[in-house]
Amino acid sequence: MPNKQDYYKILGVSKSAAEADIKKAYRKMAKIHHPDLNKGDKAAEAKLKEINEAYEVLSDENKRANYDQFGHAGVDPNFGPGSGSAYSGFDQEFDLGDIFGSFFGGFGGFGGGGSNSSRTRSKRGSDIQTSVSISFEESAFGCSKTIHYDRVADCGKCGGVGGTGKKACPVCRGAGQVVINQRTPFGMIQTSRPCAECGGAGKIIENPCTACGGGGRVRKSDSIEIEIPAGIDDGQILNVRNKGSVGLNGGGTGDLHINIKVRSHPIFERKNDDIWCEMPLTFTQAALGEDVIVPTLDGKVQYHVHEGAQHGDVFKLKGKGMPHIHDRGRGDQMIKINIEIPRSLSEEQKELLRQFDKISIAKNYRKKTTFFDKIKNIFGN
Repeated sequence: MPNKQDYYKILGVSKSAAEADIKKAYRKMAKIHHPDLNKGDKAAEAKLKEINEAYEVLSDENKRANYDQFGHAGVDPNFGPGSGSAYSGFDQEFDLGDIFGSFFGGFGGFGGGGSNSSRTRSKRGSDIQTSVSISFEESAFGCSKTIHYDRVADCGKCGGVGGTGKKACPVCRGAGQVVINQRTPFGMIQTSRPCAECGGAGKIIENPCTACGGGGRVRKSDSIEIEIPAGIDDGQILNVRNKGSVGLNGGGTGDLHINIKVRSHPIFERKNDDIWCEMPLTFTQAALGEDVIVPTLDGKVQYHVHEGAQHGDVFKLKGKGMPHIHDRGRGDQMIKINIEIPRSLSEEQKELLRQFDKISIAKNYRKKTTFFDKIKNIFGN
């Protein structure tokens, strides 16, 4: 293998250099040795090839790791690390997407030309995720809420253009990409990658905006008032179109996704579009029946509990539940009876209950009578 200079020395960085430092050094070195500034200088042209080769390896996490461990052999397909195979380094070295891209319309190919469409490729802005907390009643009847969130927006100072005085990038000469020669088992192949200097745009800004640093976008706090529909449930997500981050190169704006969190209610519990409520009754109310006041989302209503109501019985209030969010009408309200056994009885109360129990007959307690009849059938008298 021919002797090659250390890639870190070529870019003038240390082996512990961060990715951002490597990128910065590459830009600096590429400007110095670019052919436009060194016309007819073959040495500068050769130096630029070395710089591109060094950056190709050190900017790739896997290639850099192989290079740090095995040196130039770690990134040379003809000298795979730790193996006698001529192609043992193939998996680490080559991106098949890049290789076959050069065959099918990629920039450069065999002999250059190709399409530059990727340099102006637009990218849609990212979606924003946030949440809002509402009460049980607000989820039932709907409400308005002001949502505060952070997003990436066009710079207000430069209008999103990044500054003034655009010119062709001196590194890629306006192409938006740089060509890289790769040695493969199929021979030497030219591939390309977005230019690190201009980010693939093909142009640079001579006078960058001081507010956004030339990027054209800034992170900002924003707010929007939304209408939350009646009947919305906990965990549902409202999608607000085009209120996320702005895109790149004319790409669309992302969306705002709002996760609805409904606070619990002290009395009501939601099950689908029905509302459940547990109502305590005294022994006397359940035994004799009585008109009781029942709470609903629409206010208090009167309901007659029938004589002989049992613990766990459920009665329904039609149309007193949650609105159907995707349809007309509402669910129902279900009232579950909870008969409360009296505690801390006085002696007089206990005596009255004993007397009541003495005059009670079998038909007063159907479940009890049925239960003991079953025992007799199983075990006999």
